[in-house]
Amino acid sequence: MIDFSNVDYSIGDRAILRAITFRVTPGSTKVILGPSGSGKSTILRLLLGLVHPDSGTIRVNGADVTQVDEETMRQIRQRMGMVFQQGALFDSMTVGENVAFSLLEHSHPSDEELERNVRSHLSLVGLDPDLLDRMPDQLSGGMQRRVAIARALAARDPIILLYDEPTTGLDPQSAERITDLIVRLRDTMGKTSIMVTHDIADAFKVGTDITVLNEGRIAFDGTPAELAASNIPFIREFLAPFRKAVEAAGRRFVPGAEARPAPGAPF
Repeated sequence: MIDFSNVDYSIGDRAILRAITFRVTPGSTKVILGPSGSGKSTILRLLLGLVHPDSGTIRVNGADVTQVDEETMRQIRQRMGMVFQQGALFDSMTVGENVAFSLLEHSHPSDEELERNVRSHLSLVGLDPDLLDRMPDQLSGGMQRRVAIARALAARDPIILLYDEPTTGLDPQSAERITDLIVRLRDTMGKTSIMVTHDIADAFKVGTDITVLNEGRIAFDGTPAELAASNIPFIREFLAPFRKAVEAAGRRFVPGAEARPAPGAPF
């Protein structure tokens, strides 16, 4: 569904990404993990066509987004839902207006249809539909993040969901709800996802595959079980502060050739 092949990206003389190659298969969750400044969020910007690589190809359902015209890129973006870091809700709009924003941008539903759609998507992410008249600052951080996911889902029922640090700044309980929701959207609705994070626990919980970046290059690409067992020096050093969490996660994996985590298995 998504295929990066030998992608290089620089800003001026500074190399941000080098020789990035990975695939995201339909219905899977690819986690992009790595230290701050390793180029994680740049991958999402490239995928959305907000910036263009120096070289390489980026295919979404067979279309190379580095070569398409703006109208085709707009159509591709419409099949992707983006959940920004910190939620990025419009603070001057109600919860309902935030969720309905993309719907109104692309269609003209009646007031009744619009409210029904907004209520349905708020319920889908585990929120009380009656919150639609609240302002974002009246909600907790975790609730705001779920509204952001509802907004992404309401935008033409995307087949791909992109999450940029979706649990940053949240308390552990709220973060758990968000990662539970990400797993549920994959396992019950078949959503294909890419999640950028620096949180090891989140990565092991939601990822069916994990790519680790280091200084703009791929240091590891494989399953969570393979990551936990890796003897690559950088990976061992990167995971060392979280070794207990990694070992706990490893006990959740299903034995087998691919050693993939059980669908929806809690961390």
